[in-house]
Amino acid sequence: MATVKEFSVEEKLVSLLRLQKVDSKLDEIEILKGELPMEVKDLEDELEGLNTRLSNLEDEIKGIEAFIQEKKDYIKEAEGLIKKYEKQQDNVKNNREYEAITKEIEMQTLEVKLNEKQIKEAAEKIKEKSVVLESAQKTIQEKENNLKHKKTELEKIISDTEKEEKQFEKESKKACEEVDPRLLTAYEKIRKTYRNGLAVVSIERDSCGGCFNVIPPQRQAEIRQRKKIIVCEHCGRILVDAELFEAVSAK
Repeated sequence: MATVKEFSVEEKLVSLLRLQKVDSKLDEIEILKGELPMEVKDLEDELEGLNTRLSNLEDEIKGIEAFIQEKKDYIKEAEGLIKKYEKQQDNVKNNREYEAITKEIEMQTLEVKLNEKQIKEAAEKIKEKSVVLESAQKTIQEKENNLKHKKTELEKIISDTEKEEKQFEKESKKACEEVDPRLLTAYEKIRKTYRNGLAVVSIERDSCGGCFNVIPPQRQAEIRQRKKIIVCEHCGRILVDAELFEAVSAK
């Protein structure tokens, strides 16, 4: 029957520390990218919204222009009818017929004035919307220029760090496989707790390298012995002695 190798606490700490150092290298690359990935995504989302708004404005203006054309056609039709009725007035046989034609002329004249009023109001709406449209176009141009600049900057960082990042991602995956599963779970939980991603830290000047609270001498002696996993009582990070910390590298 095959026996499962039992790792010492020191070996477990070495595996965990190596993982921390690899992940810290990946964190450094993310810090180098800074807020750029989020800024690029936000700008892309904002531009999508602005372009939708722009498209809606253009559709609204087209709709108003179609409305104006329709009203112009009504005016043309009404003016044609007025001319027709005016000719008929010359050939009326009685006052009743004359009054009926006169009423028709008055109605068509009112129709012309109403349509002219509606055209004027619609033209004002186009003017207002054109100002908004021009402002939106200007904003979109500025956002697109900003997005282009940030994308170029981000692409350069990615290009400069891509090879290194892939290598560390590979090393991180490999290191994860070598860490005790229970320790790995604790490690990942601690990493998520702190923005700097430090779950394993060394003692620095008699203090925790994470929260900088003083570690009692007896506790420091226990950490140096590497006989058990010890965490900082203040921040919960896993503690290792400085010598071990320096001895373990990211690769």
